[in-house]
Amino acid sequence: MREDFLHFLWRWRRFDAQDLRTADGQPLDILHPGELNRDAGPDFFNARLRIGGTLWAGNVEMHLLASDWLAHRHDSDPAYDNVVLHVVLEEDQRLLRSNGEYLPCLALRPRIPPGLLDKYLRLERERAWIPCAQSFSGVPEIVRNNWLDRLLVERLEQKTAAVSDLVESCDKHWEEGFYRMLARCFGLKTNAGPFEALARILPLPLLARHQNQLFQMEALLFGQAGMLQEAFSDDYPRALAKEYHYLQHKYQLQPLSPGQWKFFRLRPAGFPTVRLAQFAALLHRSCHLWSDVLETRHTTETEQIFQVESSGYWHSHFRFDKTSASRMKPLSREFVHLLLINAVAPFMFHYGREKGISGLQDRALQVLEDLPAESNTVVDGWENLGQCARHAAQSQALLLLKTQYCDQRRCLECAIGASILR
Repeated sequence: MREDFLHFLWRWRRFDAQDLRTADGQPLDILHPGELNRDAGPDFFNARLRIGGTLWAGNVEMHLLASDWLAHRHDSDPAYDNVVLHVVLEEDQRLLRSNGEYLPCLALRPRIPPGLLDKYLRLERERAWIPCAQSFSGVPEIVRNNWLDRLLVERLEQKTAAVSDLVESCDKHWEEGFYRMLARCFGLKTNAGPFEALARILPLPLLARHQNQLFQMEALLFGQAGMLQEAFSDDYPRALAKEYHYLQHKYQLQPLSPGQWKFFRLRPAGFPTVRLAQFAALLHRSCHLWSDVLETRHTTETEQIFQVESSGYWHSHFRFDKTSASRMKPLSREFVHLLLINAVAPFMFHYGREKGISGLQDRALQVLEDLPAESNTVVDGWENLGQCARHAAQSQALLLLKTQYCDQRRCLECAIGASILR
């Protein structure tokens, strides 16, 4: 058993609260349990209690055993001087305050409904794909859907925190921030870091000077990526290298190390060379992509912004100097959807909040609801349990549920877990 079970019991009053008394027999009334503290310090802040006829306002600390108070050295920590009640599973030792007075203690073990404790222990012991795999289907659909709605907002909150940091690093230049975020998304997980690093050393205003010349934009992107340092056989990469050397000298550029880019275990269509060519084509169409997104009103219009085709060389190549029988296709619809999910929607949500435009936050949510659910092992796992994602908004929520609740066994903080523990 973990202490978070006590937090759950206390926070939601899931114990027998009739004729409550402290361990030394004083009547206890819980007027307000306080606010759960997720940082250092006592577990609940600002509780209001009546103990033995005296009204107390202060903090509540919880342990499985009362003696854990001493084991954790709270007796010598000033942060715990205003604890008004010690809630424990068992009081194995009576504790005194620093002034010699008894520290009121509430032992919960005899007050926990047996069925509730059994359900909790089953969740704790379960080692299936998710802890509640055996009980999940019995949770009412309305509970699951309402929880997914809340998790979607939580997912966007987390992503917008990253957007905020990115925009701040660009001195709140929104176009530059969106450019960097798009670059990171073009790299997906495997090459996100190198793509973002490339965007940082190749600012958007510099690229915008050459927007009308796709060849020069490719030279800058491939050159700064460190991919034009070989002795090529094909005319096209040789010409790119020559153009880059001129631009490098002109702008005093320093390229990335080519060893940062990963090709291993990627499908050819996902090679960083291909993604860079597609990124160049996108920026060749417009270097004001964020402004273009803001002008759209429907998700289908936003999709069209990103539907581009790379230059001719990449129709028959996935890497320099290596001809392929497979014809390179335009940016796939699935990849465009990933860009909208991971870049456009979070950026739109944060921009709407920063500018006080609530309609943009609603649009960000609508974008996710307009797109099909993602296809990955996590979404497939939920489908096997009977929870099918109807659109990307739900698949995003399910990803958060699995990785940050189920995998971390935060069942007691989950509305689904709480429903099972009724």
